[in-house]
Amino acid sequence: MVKVKICGLRRREDIEIVNELLPDYAGFVFCNSKRRLDVCEAAALCAALDGRIKKVGVFAFQERAFIEKAAAECGLDAIQLHGDETPEQCVYRGVEVWKAVRVRDEESVRLAESWPAERILFDAYDDKTYGGSGKAFDWELLRPFKDKRRMVLAGGLSPENVAAAALKARPYAVDVSSGVETDGRKDYEKVKLFIENARRATV
Repeated sequence: MVKVKICGLRRREDIEIVNELLPDYAGFVFCNSKRRLDVCEAAALCAALDGRIKKVGVFAFQERAFIEKAAAECGLDAIQLHGDETPEQCVYRGVEVWKAVRVRDEESVRLAESWPAERILFDAYDDKTYGGSGKAFDWELLRPFKDKRRMVLAGGLSPENVAAAALKARPYAVDVSSGVETDGRKDYEKVKLFIENARRATV
């Protein structure tokens, strides 16, 4: 069954939603974004999160010292790197690493196989942003990526298309943020439907 990550949590109400619906992962954004949290804000939300849900911190173009501080203070299970990190910069101790790759073509997917990260998160390519654009991409481009246990699929997913995406790509996990929001806030019904549709499609 595909794992589900609900990203961009930033309010206590968001924590209440995921604590009830129990996705596998919850994402907290520390990089430049309208969903950005400081470490203190994120730590308070993480402390209220159900212990069965793993915590993922999203970073881009930030110092290792800051990332390690956030990981320690928030008890992160994984860090998701969205910048121009080198392979050497994707190695951390005591925490799982997810490396985001913006899919431009099949070659970008082939190159991702060699990254030293536990998970490779595939997102839509956008020359204006390094993630969170809400755009989908052609899932057929993922065919060259062999290790499905490392694949996390993001980019333009919604309750309406997540089942088709999961069946087509067969990823380890699917990742959503804006696709389960209404007026910029997490929507209980959309989160519920997203999780149900993703899991039902891949039982």
